[in-house]
Amino acid sequence: MRTELSRRLGIEHALFGFTPFPPVAAAISRAGGLGVLGAVRYTAPGELERDLDWMQAHTDGRPYGLDVVMPARTVPGLTEADVEAMIPDGHREFVRRTLAEHGVPELAEGERSGWRITGWLEDVARTQLDVAFDYPLALLANALGPPPADVIERAHSRGILVAALAGSARHAVRHAAAGVDIVVAQGYEAGGHTGEIATMVLTPEVVRAVDPLPVLAAGGIGSGEQIAAGLALGAQGVWLGSIWLTTAEAGLTSRALTAKLLAAGSGDTVRSRALTGKPARQLRTPWTDAWDAPDGPGTLPMPLQGLLVAEALSRIQKHEVVPLLGTPVGQIVGAMDTVRSVQAVVDDLTRGFERAVNRLNAVVGNRSAGRNGWAQRDHRPAGGDAPQEDTTS
Repeated sequence: MRTELSRRLGIEHALFGFTPFPPVAAAISRAGGLGVLGAVRYTAPGELERDLDWMQAHTDGRPYGLDVVMPARTVPGLTEADVEAMIPDGHREFVRRTLAEHGVPELAEGERSGWRITGWLEDVARTQLDVAFDYPLALLANALGPPPADVIERAHSRGILVAALAGSARHAVRHAAAGVDIVVAQGYEAGGHTGEIATMVLTPEVVRAVDPLPVLAAGGIGSGEQIAAGLALGAQGVWLGSIWLTTAEAGLTSRALTAKLLAAGSGDTVRSRALTGKPARQLRTPWTDAWDAPDGPGTLPMPLQGLLVAEALSRIQKHEVVPLLGTPVGQIVGAMDTVRSVQAVVDDLTRGFERAVNRLNAVVGNRSAGRNGWAQRDHRPAGGDAPQEDTTS
């Protein structure tokens, strides 16, 4: 699974794996892909530095990357307290009532949500980058479009390629104009934030729009056959996220959540604003249903919604309130039915890719054989007479 882009990055397979778990990212790189560590959850000083040190020690010298969240539009100096003050009381009451209806216990005194909106503020992302640029990153990706121009310049000065996710060809063109090196065409099927266009349609549109910039196909990809399809559509690699959630290295602390993922079908996800205020695909639960119900208060725009529900989600996860347990995940969840190692997943992907290529080679071979056989037949002219032997000297 090698392409011009994978050769440029020095990776064996044109396979880019996004994950919030350092052991998964490192294992992806060791298996021949490019592990990309998600940084949004790193809000306390020293946490990202600790985990990047760990990555350095466990990638066996293989390249890896970092994914940050830098909103396209920001308000300078905005603090978490400023955001808190914008949340309507009616929405807070809706959260309290919904949790009470499902018997969700409170957090213990002094406990704090493990996921805070501070990870979505530009100042936090810049602090993360001040740490990250001290490490030999191969790739810097931004989940919300291209990073600011000065960030792209800093990355390029260190030889780091910059990628940005796009949900439409229009967005991709803007990303290319901003100076990114790679566009990730993320389709409707993907986990997390997505647009309205499916991967099969989106990928070739983006490839044509930004040519010759390399494109990664993303969304609904979890087999080698789907990787082959992405490359056939013009992508130079694939971006995979959901498939790593049930790997042994992910070590999800909640066995109940792992069980829900393993049991879920491809129709058990929903694109909802309940998590962050922007459409994000996730497991469908009574929690997402409550926010999407016609008689609900409606979700708030990003970043208000994320801060509003942060503590509620922490309570649901900590106390394993199974009906409400959820996570961002794509439609490929229907194929995630066993816990496997990252290496086993990559081996399965490469075998599936080989099967797909062999099938296509067989189709091409049969077509060639048929064409040659057709050319050698005794073709008659329009009048129906057999061609006469040419006896002239």
